[in-house]
Amino acid sequence: MVSRRNFIGGSGAALLGAALVSKAGAASLPEAPTTSSVNMQPPLVPSSGRAYTPVVTLNGWSLPWRMKNGWKEFHLTAEPVVREMAPGMKANLWGYNGQSPGPTIEAVEGDKVRIFVTNKLPEHTTVHWHGMLLPSGMDGVGGLTQPHIPPGKTFVYEFQLEKHGTFMYHPHADEMVQMAMGLMGTFIVHPKDPNVMRVDRDFVFLMSAYDIDPGSFTPRVNEMTDFNMWTWNSRVFPGIDTLPVRKGDRVRIRFGNLTMTNHPIHLHGYDFEVTGTDGGWIPPSARWPEVTADVAVGQMRAIEFAANRPGDWAFHCHKSHHTMNAMGHQVPNLIGVQQKDLAKRINKLVPDYMAMGSAGGAMGEMEMPLPENTLPMMTGTGPFGPLEMGGMFTVVKVREGLGRNDYRDPGWYKHPKGTVAYEYTGDMSDS
Repeated sequence: MVSRRNFIGGSGAALLGAALVSKAGAASLPEAPTTSSVNMQPPLVPSSGRAYTPVVTLNGWSLPWRMKNGWKEFHLTAEPVVREMAPGMKANLWGYNGQSPGPTIEAVEGDKVRIFVTNKLPEHTTVHWHGMLLPSGMDGVGGLTQPHIPPGKTFVYEFQLEKHGTFMYHPHADEMVQMAMGLMGTFIVHPKDPNVMRVDRDFVFLMSAYDIDPGSFTPRVNEMTDFNMWTWNSRVFPGIDTLPVRKGDRVRIRFGNLTMTNHPIHLHGYDFEVTGTDGGWIPPSARWPEVTADVAVGQMRAIEFAANRPGDWAFHCHKSHHTMNAMGHQVPNLIGVQQKDLAKRINKLVPDYMAMGSAGGAMGEMEMPLPENTLPMMTGTGPFGPLEMGGMFTVVKVREGLGRNDYRDPGWYKHPKGTVAYEYTGDMSDS
């Protein structure tokens, strides 16, 4: 246990603030596990403490803990990481425990949590527990509620979880740079009574945006509006995990927004209820039906639905440019412009030149040369051809016969005969 004598004085931190861990105390730190996997990990069923139904993090994982003298102890390490955004592109980011975003933290309402944060970044940092009710000195605002965590040092945060819900963690130190580099994670607090707000499948992800020039690996951290990589858990389509769901399941999807704009998140094939925000759960009498839930900057939302319609259902941000990968924002509109003769002349000077845009922006199966470490603007292939998507897009796959804890991708949906749109040929079946 960390001695109170090791707390740093000043700013009211002596008794209720984040504390520096001594060299002697560091020897007894809980493990800070890491992972290099970009695939969704199975839910982490609690091995100690109160029971709960764990969440599943898209392209992520939940952080293991240990129990010590009544405290649930976690260990986060802030550090540079390399994150694969989709096959064919990697980014130099900052994250926690080997990945960006960091691992999901799960605990239970009423738990006493002790979170060690080790700083392996080249500059100071802090961790703010977004939306949580806790002592001011544990809120993680560098210079205001605590000293910054210097490089190479470990601080400890201790607080009791007062309410259950969906929360985030991120720095409040050099915030524009550190969040633009991917420092963030999700914190899920489960209810004491596992039957409260119970669902069969509980998914979670965070939205972040990056400005990464084609051919490069590191985000431009001073960008404020002109981002070109719109991500869910620092992944873009076709690299975002699908959401496999068993027919009949009660499904919850939680998502948070740490970009610099709002996101209207839309699910095909279903209407759902907005059941929660980062401020708490919405009483059943106050919920409303939706097919699109708009999430402002710094907000989280939880939606729920009964999975009673089998199929492959698109799930995406409804801002069209957020379902595309890196693009040229200054490309002119050439619809209707005949480029054939011009293209012939340009090809004599630039052999790989391709005339584009005269009939629209669809790429189909056409391929063009790309710089290293660059994804196509629109990509992906489905059972009927090119999907022409990118960015914040994935698929909710509702199937009969999935195992209760089976989160493997079940493949493409096999449509019953007569239920797929078809070409009109002049003959219509009366059946």
